[in-house]
Amino acid sequence: MYEIKTSKLLKQVMADYFSATKNKSRPLAWCTSVGPAELLRSFGFEVYFPENHGALLGATRKAMDTIPVASKIGYPSDICSYLTADIGSYIRKSTPLTKHYGLEAPPKPDLIVYNTNQCREVQDWFTFFGNEYNCPVLGIVPPRHMDEVKKEDIDNVSKQFRSLIPECERISGNKFNIDKFRETLKLSKEATGLWKKTLDTSKHSPAPISFFDATIHMGPIVVLRGTEIAKEYYRVLLAELEHNVKNKQGFVANESSRIYWEGMPIWGRLRYLSDLFMQHNSAVVASTYCNSWIFDAFDERHPFESSAFAYTTIFINRSEKAKLEILKNLIDEFRIDGMIFHEAKTCFNNSNSRFGMPARLKEETGIETLIIEADLCDLRFFSEEQSTIKIETLLEQISS
Repeated sequence: MYEIKTSKLLKQVMADYFSATKNKSRPLAWCTSVGPAELLRSFGFEVYFPENHGALLGATRKAMDTIPVASKIGYPSDICSYLTADIGSYIRKSTPLTKHYGLEAPPKPDLIVYNTNQCREVQDWFTFFGNEYNCPVLGIVPPRHMDEVKKEDIDNVSKQFRSLIPECERISGNKFNIDKFRETLKLSKEATGLWKKTLDTSKHSPAPISFFDATIHMGPIVVLRGTEIAKEYYRVLLAELEHNVKNKQGFVANESSRIYWEGMPIWGRLRYLSDLFMQHNSAVVASTYCNSWIFDAFDERHPFESSAFAYTTIFINRSEKAKLEILKNLIDEFRIDGMIFHEAKTCFNNSNSRFGMPARLKEETGIETLIIEADLCDLRFFSEEQSTIKIETLLEQISS
């Protein structure tokens, strides 16, 4: 039975992270998952990511109990299920953080910061908690859906990054230090570089890490970017996977097909879907989601400009034309036979099957494509029977 031994270290790393937020020996900031974590850490903030809590609610299936609670106060179940699951969890005073990490509730913020490079929903989500906690809420609002990001766009977003400084100074009690920002950004760049190398090991066959395992092992790159801890974790994980590549050990020994997962994970069905592909000797080796935390553009010599560029050029914030070219390159690099598009019913911004992209991709690359309708947290949108039939049909098409 193939296993990733570094998983034991992951549990400890994540437990230590939540322990630090629980003890709250330093001021604490909430931040969106692809928000300015490095800048916040340079002021000495501990940083907490509500989207990570949303994913945990989905993975533990607690979201099915908390989403209806948010609906009762005006947040209907057809909007972001991270948002509704998280707000419902707060109202119910029930969180899986208690069982897994000993936290009775998510840590109370001293400052909340969002970046709408993902979606506008994060602004509404974080504003709700700003009102609940009587806490300052700051936002970065970059231009959206661009073919290319231009200098004037970077200048705009850089100014927004700089505008956060006075409030960060006031709440943290620390003056802005450009050298600390540079050092934090450098650590983040090094960690994301190791994360990229980790994902790139699955360019080999047999692949040593699947998309489903990568969604779990990406925890430190989300919540610990800008720390030595994240960097060291990915050093260890990468060494193990490179050893497995060298010894031709993979999670599927004889790959019948190599699949790309486009879109969000279906958190409450990760194990089921992983087992389904394994039963057919099909390896899901790459994804848009896990690649979203690779920030090659970070440059400590130009911390504001490179942060603005890195966080504005993420996949979800690009045009259909730019996304198509990115996907075509990844198909070549990972030798993909088929692509599954997850159309997440409550995550319009991260569902890329609604404007003809699957058909264009098949026409330009020749690979088979499939659309699965489901959701990141709300399992009422997921049909196990229909999805299984669709996936098995796709795999049969590829093998024939």
